Amino acid sequence: MIPIAASATEGDRNSVGDQAYDVQHLMRPGVLHLPSLPPLSLYVHLPWCIQKCPYCDFNSHAAPQGPLPEDAYIDALVRDLEVALPMVWGRSVHSIFIGGGTPSLFTPQSLDRLLSAIRARLRLVPDCEITLEANPGTFEKDRFRAFAQAGVTRLSVGVQSFNDQHLKTLGRVHDSAQACAALEEAARSFSAFNLDLMYALPGQSLAQLDQDLDQALAFGPPHISIYHLTLEPSTYFAKFPPILPPEDLAYAMLDRITERLGLAGMDRYEVSAYARAGMRCRHNLNYWQFGDYLGLGAGAHSKISFAHRVVRQTRYREPRLYMERALAGRPLAGSEEVRRADLPFEFMLNALRLREGFALQDFSDRTGMPLSAVRATLDEAERQGLIEQDAAWVRPTVRGFDFLSDLQSLFLAGD
Repeated sequence: MIPIAASATEGDRNSVGDQAYDVQHLMRPGVLHLPSLPPLSLYVHLPWCIQKCPYCDFNSHAAPQGPLPEDAYIDALVRDLEVALPMVWGRSVHSIFIGGGTPSLFTPQSLDRLLSAIRARLRLVPDCEITLEANPGTFEKDRFRAFAQAGVTRLSVGVQSFNDQHLKTLGRVHDSAQACAALEEAARSFSAFNLDLMYALPGQSLAQLDQDLDQALAFGPPHISIYHLTLEPSTYFAKFPPILPPEDLAYAMLDRITERLGLAGMDRYEVSAYARAGMRCRHNLNYWQFGDYLGLGAGAHSKISFAHRVVRQTRYREPRLYMERALAGRPLAGSEEVRRADLPFEFMLNALRLREGFALQDFSDRTGMPLSAVRATLDEAERQGLIEQDAAWVRPTVRGFDFLSDLQSLFLAGD
């Protein structure tokens, strides 16, 4: 990536340079030529959890003793948005995702205040999807209906498993009974909700996976996201790794998941996402289709396109420092222009996660580059049996989906 302004460390009191906020500077001529700007989403990060899970590598922090600083944090988010407005001025927002952390720890009144502030400053499309991540704890479950009244249209419930022993191993603070009660309330309060599961858990058998699927499908969820447990760097599990199921069993689990959810009428439209007709997650689709997103909050990332460049930005990660800097009008820890040579890989890293692939025209529209920039690599991927393509469309084959990392890595730029 090409620096717009030098990235700042969290301990560095020097702000990211003014060029990171200067729209005229960002609109200057460049090597890219985007014919139009992609759809825009908004991501809001609420960083606190009751406790940090041992597998989690997100920017989440154990909640402080006593009440959360909700008012101060929302003040910081609103100021952050106001500073960022010139970068997205006049553009409509198609989806909002409030993630974390555990956003459902915030009160419905705080979420209502946040969404009201967003509506007052951004133009939302009439059917804007507004998603809130929630944990199944009793405390959060009792707030679900009030979240819907505040304007949340879609709930994403982090169940992970219905097996109490597996939940304990994963460090979750809820049990199976609480998960079931939360999903019952989610189904009552929201027409659209997502159920998050994990598989290939320590000690998990195929029969136990089936039990998780049985329980999940009993709630008739319109959408399920299901992820292979991976040992991410800088997590407790990376330092003290549990024994995971062997690779062949993990593959068998994925085959079982896809088969059973398909029979239940849920289409695997993305590597880890299954949905009933019309219930795909629009916010995540925008990521996978290489749309734009403005990220607010501690550690949030943004991708913003301009006529001649694509810019990535990051906010300060530590919540207290983020609040301090955001309220001062300087929330950015770093801002970089994506190198032209890196754009094909960044596009394919997202678009090839979709089962249906992407339109060739979308590559040019979203990157500002001619199709000739990737033609030879697409042909090589086809020769290896990883994609199929025609004059207008590219989609991963079954082999390409199974070896997605190999397919995506073909598009990596050299030094």
